[in-house]
Amino acid sequence: MVSASGGPARHDDWVSNPSLTAPLLFAHRGGRAHAPENTLEAFVLALRLGATGLESDVWCSADGVPVLHHDGRIGRRFRRRTISTLTIQDLSPDVPTLADLYARVGSQIPLSLDVKDSEAVSDILRVASDHGALPQLWLCHPDPELLARWRDLDSQVVLVHSTRLERMSGGLERWAADLSDAGIDAVNLPEPDWSGGLVSLFRRFGLRCLGWDAQHPRQIDRLLRMRLDGIFGDHVDRLVDGAARLHGGSERSRSEPV
Repeated sequence: MVSASGGPARHDDWVSNPSLTAPLLFAHRGGRAHAPENTLEAFVLALRLGATGLESDVWCSADGVPVLHHDGRIGRRFRRRTISTLTIQDLSPDVPTLADLYARVGSQIPLSLDVKDSEAVSDILRVASDHGALPQLWLCHPDPELLARWRDLDSQVVLVHSTRLERMSGGLERWAADLSDAGIDAVNLPEPDWSGGLVSLFRRFGLRCLGWDAQHPRQIDRLLRMRLDGIFGDHVDRLVDGAARLHGGSERSRSEPV
């Protein structure tokens, strides 16, 4: 439903879509509420806690190795250097490569990567292909034109337009149509931007709906009620408990083995 002004109707209606499976629960930066962010320790723990997807940021080293790190700068204060100027041997072993992650958790886990270095895409696809992981790879970027060019590189990878509602100019229906026509698969918006009407609008154009920065139970529950396809959060336990509440199950005890 769209308001008379052309924007989404601001309501949080339960969005009914019986064809949908349970939403993917993405551990943001590996679930940084539980372990140091973007580390193999964090990714493994997130899966043990019940995450059904992993999220990270990806850069490329000077010698073409995709690595997982948030801001792409290594070192302390005045001696910080960008990852793109360093070879893989120059990086700390605490910075995992994409290949390290696949070797540790396998290729069947949905992996959402916020692509920080657009020049790294070919190397990212190469590594994912080597591990048979392309169908489970989600590449996120704020530039839809760039995403459209990536579609020409591979037909299996899931392409995600990560943005904010305020940046969608020219009418939401036109924006959704353009994304769909470009072969982009999903829209990722911050939790406060989503409404039931907006979910229905994007679904009408075959776009999956993802919500990021869902940290508190009320935020998680709101997105779950709207039947989003995926939710990103730092607290994997809260995501899992929210999904259990939605489906009428009991919240997992913190002492329960995972």
